[in-house]
Parts: sequence; structure tokens; C-alpha cells
Amino acid sequence: MRTFLFLTVGLLVAEPVTADPEGEREALARVAHELDALAPMIAEAEAQADPDATVRFEYGWLRDDLVRMKLGLREHTTATRQQPRSFPPLKGDYRTR
Repeated sequence: MRTFLFLTVGLLVAEPVTADPEGEREALARVAHELDALAPMIAEAEAQADPDATVRFEYGWLRDDLVRMKLGLREHTTATRQQPRSFPPLKGDYRTR
């Protein structure tokens, strides 16, 4: 068993990795598309939220973070320069009292 594990790990490490910038762009475009697909589900959840709840989910904050993620994806896939850019951090916590 141990020999098999080492052989398997060795084969995984030894395989050459070929960069595919166009494939990466296509995959990231699909990620952006999936983020867009979340909008109706977020709107549905927001419509069902209890407006009198003590703890509320901040849908606007979530939407802002999704916009930031999409902008980051778009910037990466369309940028011609190689230097990284700085983006504001995601909110991540969407609950208020």
C-alpha cells in the first residue's frame, strides 16, 4: 500500500503542467457567469426575509461583494499588464443586529 501511494504521488508530481491562459480566461468567465446567476436567488431570499427580525442578513453587502468579485475576475481576464492590483477586502459578514 505504501509503495502504491508513493508511486501515485510520484506520477502526479512528475506530470508536466502546461499553462493555458485562454483556458483560464474561459474558466473565469464561467465563474463570473455563475456569480451573475446568483442574483435571482438572492432576490428571492431577500423577498422572504422577515423585516422585523432582530438579526438581519444584509443582502446589499452580499451584492457589493459579488460585484467586487466579478470586477476582480474581469480585471484579471482583460488586463494586459502583469502587475497585481489591490482591491478592497470582501465584507464576508452579512449579519446585523
